[in-house]
Amino acid sequence: MQSLSLDQYERLRRLAATWEQDRQEELATAAHANPRLSVDTLCFQAFAPWPEQGPEEAYLAGALITPLSLSLVLVAAESATAAPQPGQRQAFRFPSGRYPFTAECLSDGTWLWRCELLDDLSDLDAAEEASRLAQRLMERVMTPEA
Repeated sequence: MQSLSLDQYERLRRLAATWEQDRQEELATAAHANPRLSVDTLCFQAFAPWPEQGPEEAYLAGALITPLSLSLVLVAAESATAAPQPGQRQAFRFPSGRYPFTAECLSDGTWLWRCELLDDLSDLDAAEEASRLAQRLMERVMTPEA
């Protein structure tokens, strides 16, 4: 597995910060928001998923943890990649199977494909537990189907 560049790490850090800023009100008012968690991008790696339609593209695949949810996320490996329409749906095939994603655009123009997998993280006691959960998610997603 190839390491991410400093630019890619910085883009992921900014993505988490912008996500948190854009959804500040939602995070503050949601009844099941976990105050012990913050928004973070974890366990990202270079990956070229197999889209159900269209050409294969290079992405960074990883987990987006928020006080509300855990999502599998795809971010274009290069920042200049053309953005899909917000709300567009696309299935991508990973080694473990097919996952349905929705395109999202953040206020700074950053876009991503997101597949929410868990919508309630209120029972996690610490950010370390969220990190371990993200690691297990990525291990399972990147392990071929039996």
